[in-house]
Amino acid sequence: MTVTSDQQGAPRRPSSEPTAGERGERGTRDTELFDYDAELRRYNEHFRAAARVGSRDRVLDVGCGTGQTTREAARAAVGGSALGVDLSAPMLERARRLSDDQGLSNVVYQQADAQVHRFAPMDFDLCISRFGTMFFADPVAAFTNVARALRPAARLVLLVWQDRERNEWASAIRRSLAAATATPTPPASGPNAFSLADPATTEGILTAAGFTDVSFTDVHEPVYYGPDTATALDNVLRLLKFEALLTHLAPTTAEQARTRLRTTLATHDTGSGVYFDARAWIVTARRH
Repeated sequence: MTVTSDQQGAPRRPSSEPTAGERGERGTRDTELFDYDAELRRYNEHFRAAARVGSRDRVLDVGCGTGQTTREAARAAVGGSALGVDLSAPMLERARRLSDDQGLSNVVYQQADAQVHRFAPMDFDLCISRFGTMFFADPVAAFTNVARALRPAARLVLLVWQDRERNEWASAIRRSLAAATATPTPPASGPNAFSLADPATTEGILTAAGFTDVSFTDVHEPVYYGPDTATALDNVLRLLKFEALLTHLAPTTAEQARTRLRTTLATHDTGSGVYFDARAWIVTARRH
């Protein structure tokens, strides 16, 4: 196992803001989706560089969401192709529309569970996943299934969160909400968001699934929740689906929860955006 460090960046506005299409400003259904592309923009720069998609690569993107990483892979693989899979039908609907709008003909999206989906065997040169592989019920089975879809010596490139305590977006926001409610609140990205945080555990999973040459690169960048506190509040409430929890609380208690969350976000407003410290691993490996 190899562990290295990538660039560390101080909080600042992402180098380029999302386009209207990427931000989902084209319809009601789009605006109901949390904008992960904006949140993870700084991380995506590192991920794209690590993926090193070749011009003739056939790429599998696991947990592709609205397809930003799939489209980037398709643009790089001008003589190849990209397949994005995800469980979310609304996200895939947006992904298909954006790909059509951008004139990409070598990209396909499919609603599928990568843990059990019957991919064509040995069909891909590269599998990528930006925060899409931490939620498998059986990670060894899931990565074994992915390995079957990869050609011998094909590359695997993952972006996964490090421990919760190293991710302020999870710890600070959760504390601000839990302090104002009588019931526990879920982690900001679900109960398994940190399942691949430990390098030894993750290396064991990948080795058991048929991968070798596993390495980890530390990436330390902030995550972005919006240009100001009001927008960040709306984004975080949408991400957590916290309004559903508030409906079961007394009005005063519900307002206290919103106030504490608003205060937490305000303390992280840099004047050029609301940022929380975060840390992730870029994990690379090869099919054995």
